[in-house]
Amino acid sequence: MKSIFLKSLFVISIFLMHDCKAQSASVNDYITFYNGVVPKLNTVATNKTQFYEHNFSEFYNELLNKNVNIVNLGYRSKTDTGRKYYILSLFFCDSNMDKPALDNKFQIPWIDITFKDEIPPQIKSMVLQYHGEWNDTFAQFFSNMKIESIDFIGVNGYNSNDWSGK
Repeated sequence: MKSIFLKSLFVISIFLMHDCKAQSASVNDYITFYNGVVPKLNTVATNKTQFYEHNFSEFYNELLNKNVNIVNLGYRSKTDTGRKYYILSLFFCDSNMDKPALDNKFQIPWIDITFKDEIPPQIKSMVLQYHGEWNDTFAQFFSNMKIESIDFIGVNGYNSNDWSGK
């Protein structure tokens, strides 16, 4: 009985030590991720106005051409009390990457796209169905929506205090 308890305690200790090592490495992983994706986003940001009044599919193709992979999405209204959704938020790192960023108050890069017309209401059920994970269904869903404006957020350096968008 003692032997099983000690073996279990040993295994749990190994997992805990491994978990601590993984967390300390994940900060470096986040910095590597950030420094890999943000220069690509900044090149797109410099030409963002060329996508205004155009279909989302053109902007999406530009992201794909720059090897920028969307991981998650969100949506919201133009105002805090609005009931109609016009803004699509695109995120590039998963929740495992978000944790070290949030813990260290690092910037998290994302893009807010405001559409000229309302995002159809079925966005709610789609996001629930796919757990907010980006896929080809979302790319097709937004493909013909006209872009009004684009904001790049969190692209001023992972540890910058400048949280303004581009």
